[in-house]
Amino acid sequence: MADADRRRHWYKELPFAIVLVFTFAGIAYTSLTRQPIALYWELLVPVLALVCIGSGWHAAPDGKAKLRLVATQLAHWLAFLVAMNLVFLPSVQNMLNADATGLAILLLLALGTFIAGVHMPSWKMCALGVVMACFVPAIAWLEAATLIVLLCAIVVIAVAAGYWLIKIRRAI
Repeated sequence: MADADRRRHWYKELPFAIVLVFTFAGIAYTSLTRQPIALYWELLVPVLALVCIGSGWHAAPDGKAKLRLVATQLAHWLAFLVAMNLVFLPSVQNMLNADATGLAILLLLALGTFIAGVHMPSWKMCALGVVMACFVPAIAWLEAATLIVLLCAIVVIAVAAGYWLIKIRRAI
């Protein structure tokens, strides 16, 4: 029974993890290619809307509340979709590079997710929005400190390899 409960818990959390993975993948792709990918973000918005609706569905007491949940979430995410498309306008893109565009879109998605969580109310959606928002400064820092991060990764790998070799030699 404990395994079934644990599995059920992870299945409930899976949509939130998927959103985080897709968000991070979009930012990574934008950072690597240095090109904004409007279609990707436009497709992520309905995914977020579905996760929000799914997250609030069981808390809605009746059919009227469920209909209100769906209507408000659709209106909410449509507004954010319009805001995202404003960022992708050519006149705005002339002022922003791909990195800034990616961070702006991530910030919009994080804000939209947090606000959706406030209105539902769902602490998990709010937490997802906060985590997404934390990606913004983290990614900006990583972009600026790529060489330092690479050097630290090499040191960590070298130390781990050295530890592993010593452990193998002691076992022989």
